[in-house]
Amino acid sequence: MQPAPLNDFWQFDAPYWFQKLDTSVNGLAQSDADKILSQSDQFVKKSSHFQKDFILFVSQFKSPLMLLLIGAVILSAFLGDTSDVFIILFIVISTGLLSFFQERNAGRVVEKLQSMISLKSTVLRDNKAQEIISKNVVVGDILLFKAGDMIPADCLLVEANELNVNEASLTGESFPVRKELGVLDEKTELSKRTNCLWEGANIVSGNAKALVIQTGANTIFGSISQSVSTKIETTFEKGIKDFGFFLMKITLVLSMFILIVNLLNHKSVVDSALFALALAVGMAPELLPAITTIAMSAGAKRMLEKKVIVKKLASIQNLGEVNLFCTDKTGTITEGIITVWALVNGFGEDNELVKNLAFWNATFETGYANPIDDALKKLNIESKIHPEKLGEVPYDFIRKRLSIAIDNQTEKLLITKGAFTQILGICTQVKLSNRNVENISSYQPEIERRFEEFGVKGLRAIGICYKNIDTKTISKDDEKDMIFAGFILLQDPVKAGIIETIEALKQLQVNLKIITGDNKNVAKSIALAIGIENPVVLTGSEVLNTSSDALKLLVKRTHIFAEVEPQQKERIILALRKTYTVAYMGDGINDVTAIHAADVGISVENAVDVAREAADFVLMEKDLSVLVEGIKEGRKTFANTLKYIFINTGSTFGNMFSVAVASLLLPFLPMLPKQILLMNFITDFPYLTVASDNVDGEQLDKPGKWNLKFIRNYMIIFGIHSSLFDIITFLTLLYVLKVKEATFQTAWFIESIVTELFILFIIRTHKNFFKSKPGKYLFLLSIAGLILTISMPYLPFAHNIGLVPLPFKYLAVMLLIVVAYIITADILKVWFFKKYKE
Repeated sequence: MQPAPLNDFWQFDAPYWFQKLDTSVNGLAQSDADKILSQSDQFVKKSSHFQKDFILFVSQFKSPLMLLLIGAVILSAFLGDTSDVFIILFIVISTGLLSFFQERNAGRVVEKLQSMISLKSTVLRDNKAQEIISKNVVVGDILLFKAGDMIPADCLLVEANELNVNEASLTGESFPVRKELGVLDEKTELSKRTNCLWEGANIVSGNAKALVIQTGANTIFGSISQSVSTKIETTFEKGIKDFGFFLMKITLVLSMFILIVNLLNHKSVVDSALFALALAVGMAPELLPAITTIAMSAGAKRMLEKKVIVKKLASIQNLGEVNLFCTDKTGTITEGIITVWALVNGFGEDNELVKNLAFWNATFETGYANPIDDALKKLNIESKIHPEKLGEVPYDFIRKRLSIAIDNQTEKLLITKGAFTQILGICTQVKLSNRNVENISSYQPEIERRFEEFGVKGLRAIGICYKNIDTKTISKDDEKDMIFAGFILLQDPVKAGIIETIEALKQLQVNLKIITGDNKNVAKSIALAIGIENPVVLTGSEVLNTSSDALKLLVKRTHIFAEVEPQQKERIILALRKTYTVAYMGDGINDVTAIHAADVGISVENAVDVAREAADFVLMEKDLSVLVEGIKEGRKTFANTLKYIFINTGSTFGNMFSVAVASLLLPFLPMLPKQILLMNFITDFPYLTVASDNVDGEQLDKPGKWNLKFIRNYMIIFGIHSSLFDIITFLTLLYVLKVKEATFQTAWFIESIVTELFILFIIRTHKNFFKSKPGKYLFLLSIAGLILTISMPYLPFAHNIGLVPLPFKYLAVMLLIVVAYIITADILKVWFFKKYKE
């Protein structure tokens, strides 16, 4: 193992570190890298499935209420009351096992998703370039970088070509930093260490080779991550947490009150404590975190089947809220398969020189891989000239051009292609049809008019220029006094079926806006092709000259934002978020700030590293129809999570509240602690299947929004309704049927479980319950729970849980009350959702 490298490595050159780390410019041998990884701080031995499962199982009992209940049971055993200990412990452990198996399955889905989106780095091992998972990079490795790559470790530059790096994650400086080889003073501040690359930064332009000096927690980014670990909550997560605390406070206050009153009434201390704790466990929304996790992981699993990888589980709820989708047009609105339509001079005539220049420029490009160069490389070139590459100035989103220097055996040329305006701006001459070269000023209006015409036809026109050089090295300072050669005309046809997909988004109440760097005429022709009548186009220059307040109003009526700079995308998204819940899809370096700014960031599997890292979702296909399915799954997950909240706030809470009040008025406990826990256990089975329940089409047609006021209204109305029927049951048993203690407890036990099972079918739909088909597992487990509950008093072990057989008349009366409860609850539900729909 090599000595640990010093933190101030920028004061030494690469050869020094090659010797110190026993490596070379060709990288490590694979065997040496494996050995270093196994001995490094970032090497984490994977826990066995058994260890993970054991920890997860134990965590099912970590809630304070559950620990108190288990403690009280054990204490009662020591005091000599052992009759209920094993029954209560069995029910508690069974409940824990139930949620354990569900959460374990959910966890494995998440593990699978994480393995699919691991960042990769290009490394030299055994003198060969290969892709490895970034966390397996070790000290001494040689990394190869290109535009869009994330930097996985702190490195020293070995080679650099026009390298610009975004270090905003470390320094807060959003403008890219130019990097170059060198040796710096030991006391050089972080932002000026131009010979270093830092973990967490990303390559904006250029390419490089670098030596890894620090990894894992030893990097600057790693030390910051350890000391400051922040997790941003989604609106839904915060709502769930606040709601859970709200219910828990009510539960604890009520339980303490019940305990004190029962003790003042001289009831058994142990019985009173167990009853209060069992009541607290029954009322507390203990399944809420599990239901949420299970619902989201089930949603993630279904979304994966529909080619959407979920990076952040909590974002599924946000996707369900989306009502505006923003995207570039390439690959989403259009096919994304660029074809070369023509190669013409500045006057629209086919030109062999332009063809050769474009081919050479694309062929020798090694920086930012893109579909334009891929298309140009396929050109059929008849020239017998085989030029040699001299140098390259890679493309970046500031210059918006790419330069290649070649020696074609007769002359040395600098060939530059890129955005038309940026190319025209560096040209002082133009190549005419007769092969003469003249000053561009008198021809510029005609060239600009041609550019506009191409755009109106829906063709993307990029400029290409050249000049003779007499040097073998080039830089971006050489991009001046160029000769305008002509246009590369590109075509990207509108995607088949895109109009139907946009209509499907409209049906989901999701609007579409296009944000593109393309010419406004090209953008407008695309808008017309996809059925947008009289499209309103806003250009980047207009965005620049619009105030923030005015932009907030302007973006609402705009269909397409064209000629937009990367930094303007973020401003547009932030303005749109004032009105909409925005999803943004992008795959390039220029999309990263917009992905971060949106409520939901989406990228694609073949996007640059930095874009995939910023996104909440990664599409396995760059296809809007995939997104339509993803939005539906998000809304389905949201709807199913709300079902459990409604059940918990309505029937369950109402039942427990009624039991609590009855315990104060009766000379005996209305239900034994073990009966309350058993009731909880039986109803948990179908409740846990809510995550996979069917959802009515009407609930998917509009974005779901977290609304605590809506839930509170529901809780009050349905809580009162539930308690009203509990009072009817209470009075019927005590004053009409005049039953004894055990019969009262048995009857109330049956009535409480049956109402909780049936309310699930009522609350799961906004329609009459018989008009909506429930999920298979929810239906089967509810029926099983119903049969078990009604038959339980007649089973041999019934007396062990305090149940006695009910005469048929008593059972019929209980079931009659339940039927009345179901009918009125369903009528009340339909009225409630109609009244509070908006």
